[in-house]
Amino acid sequence: MRRLSSRCSRALALVALVLPAHVLAQACCAGSSTLTPARLGIHEDAAIGVMARGTGVLGSYDAAGKYLVSPSGVAELDGEVDVVGTLRVLADAQVTLLVPVVATWRQVTGLSELGGGLGDLNLSGRYDFWHAGQSRVLPGIAVMLGVTFPTGRAPEDATKLLATDATGVGAFQLTGGLALEQSFGHFIVNLTALASWRTPRTVRGVDERLGAQFQGLLGVGYVFDNEASVALSLGQVASLDAVVQGQRVFGSGHGLPSIGVSGSVPLGEAWRLQGGLSYNPPVAVLGWNQTAGLGFTLSVLRTWT
Repeated sequence: MRRLSSRCSRALALVALVLPAHVLAQACCAGSSTLTPARLGIHEDAAIGVMARGTGVLGSYDAAGKYLVSPSGVAELDGEVDVVGTLRVLADAQVTLLVPVVATWRQVTGLSELGGGLGDLNLSGRYDFWHAGQSRVLPGIAVMLGVTFPTGRAPEDATKLLATDATGVGAFQLTGGLALEQSFGHFIVNLTALASWRTPRTVRGVDERLGAQFQGLLGVGYVFDNEASVALSLGQVASLDAVVQGQRVFGSGHGLPSIGVSGSVPLGEAWRLQGGLSYNPPVAVLGWNQTAGLGFTLSVLRTWT
């Protein structure tokens, strides 16, 4: 039972990989909302690794939810490299620190620009009250909490013409979530729900606050006998309208759907390689006020037991 739960936790950690960075926030704050990205198996005490993310923008959803393909001569590539470490602090609790470096390349007619820098640091924690596979009736239940620090460059502080050097949102972000997961033989099912709240801030004398953000993710994974695994997922992100000078700005929220596939391969006893692909489908009902594209994630982790 203990070995099965460990395998389950490795496969379920793939669920976070299939979301491109801008699904979780925007290019300027990529990775800031990711909770426990280097999730430990039950037998593991610590892990450290490097994650690389990339997204090519193919189009966008307008305020009415209509999907528009990027016009000729307009393009954007978003990249991120994260150094991430996780430490087990209790038998069923773990904490993760993620340090992102963000890069953005944008092109409009007659102009292209590259910028980047340190992004918003994220500190998160996970506590498993019950593990998948421990009971045929009760699923695994975990609570996740995270805080993102505004260490990146806020959009209003960008110095480049196309704001490619904006790497943060300029506010603290508090995130909480609940994960339910269960194993059925070699198959694992995970349902995760997250909610984020950003602190108010003043920009050039104007008080503003980004709307609360909500994220849901359904993942189905399969674990092979050698502990390699694959997973498919469906995700949705949506945020409420922003508030400026105490007034709600109607139509300023955003939404973005995603589908993805990911995989994990053990490299000996202490190393593992993880990767994933994701796509934002042009479904008008689910997307609005958001860029959409095709993304990848690749990470290598070193673990200790």
